[in-house]
Amino acid sequence: MLETSARLLRLLGLLQTQRDWSGQELSDRLGVSARTIRRDVDKLRALGYPINAIGGVGGGYQLGAGASLPPLLLDDEEAVAVAVGLRTAASGAVTGIAETSVRALAKLDQVLPSRLRHQINTLGAAMVSMPTPGRTIDASALSAIASAVRDRERLRFDYVSYDGERSVRDVEPYRLVHDARRWYLFAWDTQRSDWRRFRVDRLELKVPTGPRFSPRPLPTEDLVSYLSTGRTTAQYRYRAVLTMRGSATEVADEVPTTLGTVEPIDDESCLLRIGSDSLDHLAVWVAAFGFDFVVHEPDELVERLRTLTGRLYRAAWPESDDWAGSVRDPTAGGAARVRGSPTRRPSVRRGPAPAR
Repeated sequence: MLETSARLLRLLGLLQTQRDWSGQELSDRLGVSARTIRRDVDKLRALGYPINAIGGVGGGYQLGAGASLPPLLLDDEEAVAVAVGLRTAASGAVTGIAETSVRALAKLDQVLPSRLRHQINTLGAAMVSMPTPGRTIDASALSAIASAVRDRERLRFDYVSYDGERSVRDVEPYRLVHDARRWYLFAWDTQRSDWRRFRVDRLELKVPTGPRFSPRPLPTEDLVSYLSTGRTTAQYRYRAVLTMRGSATEVADEVPTTLGTVEPIDDESCLLRIGSDSLDHLAVWVAAFGFDFVVHEPDELVERLRTLTGRLYRAAWPESDDWAGSVRDPTAGGAARVRGSPTRRPSVRRGPAPAR
């Protein structure tokens, strides 16, 4: 009896980790015959677990949705992750989830082993969550999108762009992306035949979902860097590429992830990609980071830095007769220089574009 119960729990755990299992795969995993698998599936059904059987050559078993939620199997690491997630959900960007998270956490805490409860309480006592500003997302929308990603079903929705333009989109969803401020849907736009990123708070889903699709290769294996670059530079009018005279760690401490991306070159320099709709903003930002740098692109940024150099010098030394010569000096030397003091002059130079 004990061996049978243990096998049922193992079978249930497998069904919860993957959407579809063939009978042969389950037999191989559990070391029993296909007939035993069928009997065990019938026992789980009798306990209230909705398990669908799919006939045919490509058939198998699938844990479906039932009228009520059956018990879930969580290992130690999964239980800790769920508990910590519930504790931080109250300050997240999802509408109406705070009270629900507290109720779920109370149920989980009741059945946690003492060693895990102590670990979670220690983490909770040390954590402070800052409330997320801006618009929040309906949890049902996130669930619907996640289900479409899992089931490879196309989504249709009304979308409002940043400039207020409304459109109807038909996409193949691939990922839900959370950047600590907003939720995004990363998908293949079937009408534009290109990858697109949509803010979830700006879309209104249409039901039902579209047909299933065959997944296509993602644009890159490093999807995090791809999305970070698109978020910080691709959407802006001006996109700057600079070599910073500082390590990637040092520069990343000064540059918010929402403003630019940092790529290491060596121990003493790195590549910064940063964007803005204003050249003045770009000029001020890169000058204020506290590192010498070389501008690779755009050319307009170099000219704007020269203008800013003269403006700052005149503000710092309004009585100096040398300010006109200081403004001419960068042009003569082929570099734009900002005088932080009469003796130290951090510089910015124009250089060749980096290798792509």
